[in-house]
Amino acid sequence: MTRLVHHYFSFPRPESTLAVLIILSFFGAQPAVSAADQARHKPNIVFVLFDDMGYGEPPCFRAKSEFKMPTLDRLAKEGMRFTDAHTPSAVCTPTRYGLLTGRYPMRIGQYGVLKTYSAPIIEKDRLTVGGFLQQHGYHTAAIGKWHLGMNWPGTNKANDKDNPPLGTAAADGPTTRGFDFFCGYTHSGNLGMVVEQDKVAVNLEPSAVQPHLAKKAVAYIDERARGGEPFFLYLPICTPHLPIVPAKEFLGKSGAKEYGDWLYEGDWVTGQVLEALERHNLAVNTLVIVTSDNGAAKRVYEPLRDCKTSIYEGGHRVPFLARWPGKIKAGAVCDDTICLTDLLATCAELLGTRLPANAGEDSFSILPDLLGTAEGPVREATIHQSHTGDLAIRQGPWKLIFLKNGRKELYNLKDDLSETRDLAKTNVDEVERLTKLMQQYLASGRSTPGDSLESAVEIKLGVPVKKPKP
Repeated sequence: MTRLVHHYFSFPRPESTLAVLIILSFFGAQPAVSAADQARHKPNIVFVLFDDMGYGEPPCFRAKSEFKMPTLDRLAKEGMRFTDAHTPSAVCTPTRYGLLTGRYPMRIGQYGVLKTYSAPIIEKDRLTVGGFLQQHGYHTAAIGKWHLGMNWPGTNKANDKDNPPLGTAAADGPTTRGFDFFCGYTHSGNLGMVVEQDKVAVNLEPSAVQPHLAKKAVAYIDERARGGEPFFLYLPICTPHLPIVPAKEFLGKSGAKEYGDWLYEGDWVTGQVLEALERHNLAVNTLVIVTSDNGAAKRVYEPLRDCKTSIYEGGHRVPFLARWPGKIKAGAVCDDTICLTDLLATCAELLGTRLPANAGEDSFSILPDLLGTAEGPVREATIHQSHTGDLAIRQGPWKLIFLKNGRKELYNLKDDLSETRDLAKTNVDEVERLTKLMQQYLASGRSTPGDSLESAVEIKLGVPVKKPKP
């Protein structure tokens, strides 16, 4: 309770109407504040999720980067750069599940990725970030890559490469999982098939999809600027995942071949969103977060070990930038360990409310980090997973890996970020301590405080999961 009170009172700009509302309501008072006033003070939230952008790719994270990403560099100057941010998985589908639900994907046994006709993996009664914000007066949109499954009645599911024809309707998609509006594609294997709301709307050349989605995102902001309620825009963009298909206007612009042009185009999409916010004078009341769903594919960037799919740092440590003018200090750097599952709890604390007891089991609010009021780590510990079932637990400098072959590895990331010196045999007490904490998280079905919850599957350390189909 002490920590919650501290966060309420450290809410930025206590002279603002919303802060006064929160403080007075905490003491049971009922200030005369209209619903319209409250809505105006709720920040808009824009979450841009790159696809396979490695920690070493934005120049603001690696000075020797060969890539051009001026928008992300700008966000680093105008906002906060997190050096120790992680995805809940080293591949995209499970990360997206964790991001939107605040729950580790291992709890539903999701380690691999979905295809065109895969069934939805977010349970119908599961609270998502979008659904939570809808409950608090937000309009919500998902524009881009969904990759969390839909049901396609009456289609030939035997051949995943045959896309449904135009007009085909899907069930249990984004508009049933917390989003008022959806425009995007199911996964990168069918990038050209664009679904709007719940129907196949158009088939485009792959190189035309990202500009199309950029226009949709800008149009959405234009529309919301005319509305009265706050909005949440979840923008999971295409780049730099395969296929590498930069639009012709970006070819040669990066000086780093087509991959660099593709990455530069994703940076441009982010810039289009920022320009739209500024054009409508919305930037000052908008929290913008830009990050990636996992590490780079088949590209290793020192000092991190390995890349996408891996349990090592290159698989799940990602760039993470946040800007909120007047609230987040410009040019700030945060070294606290955070996870993409933390978005849900952050939204709850941002709005001065609590999550239901059965939601956001692995979500911790990073609002104190964002506002510079944190008095210590916001998370007790963090769990990572690879696409084949390797698990790891991180606490402070220590990272204990449970490989699927039953072997354990222990690294001190403060002294050995490259994970080259396995200390498991010489630090038995640390191995035992972290193993016990991991077992506690597995047994209780959560890593946040609260009553135990059931996981959808039994999780056994060191036991291989069923290998995902290629």
